Amino acid sequence: MTRLMTGPAIHAVNPWVPDDPGPGKRHQLLSDAERAELTKIATVVRFEKGQRIYGEGDTAEATFNIIDGIVTAYRGAPGAEQVLSFLSPGDLFGLSEEGRYANATRAATAVTAYKMPLPALRRLLNRNADLDVDFIVKLCEELREAQRHAVLLAQKKATTRLAMFLALQEHVQAASGEPIFEIHLPMDRSSIAAYLGLTPAALSRAFRTLSAERIISPRNLHYVTVINREALNAMADARSVAT
Repeated sequence: MTRLMTGPAIHAVNPWVPDDPGPGKRHQLLSDAERAELTKIATVVRFEKGQRIYGEGDTAEATFNIIDGIVTAYRGAPGAEQVLSFLSPGDLFGLSEEGRYANATRAATAVTAYKMPLPALRRLLNRNADLDVDFIVKLCEELREAQRHAVLLAQKKATTRLAMFLALQEHVQAASGEPIFEIHLPMDRSSIAAYLGLTPAALSRAFRTLSAERIISPRNLHYVTVINREALNAMADARSVAT
């Protein structure tokens, strides 16, 4: 689904007000005026599926805000990649450490994004305290996601890791207001395996096990239906994954 390009949009769960705009729902952090200010410094860029956006250690020149599509953030060389996160519309990427990108990114699907040059963005944040806070709120959400990923990687069983990942993806869909009658997995299976710290073969076995136990039913490589909700939640401990 192509989204209307009405200016940068940063989406996050409200950290200050419980259940606003609903339990676990993400909302637009930016005011219309803030979006207008960011639009002045932003350009729209597009990346083809599989295209590298920038590399780990490259000089940081811009921050990106996803309009449409999924971006994979990773570290390491091809064949030995560690996938750190999958970023979706309303997310930011391209934040730097000591002037260089801390990880690499590529387009998991076709991606449209706003590109905001860092010098112009810094000037804007310096003179707009509310906008600065919005970016901090988004960074806090990314920190929570990193903590969930660490908990996931600490699990010994491949089926547990997969169950936690499916619960997390379903939570992302629900938080974005998307229907959850199926779990959408737009990224490829090799990227999922790298995110879960598994080999592709181990991931395939985990999918087969959950399917054989009638916990899930994959329609194809990108869509999964949950058959036994209670069993999936018990494996994933959804309360800790989705909060």
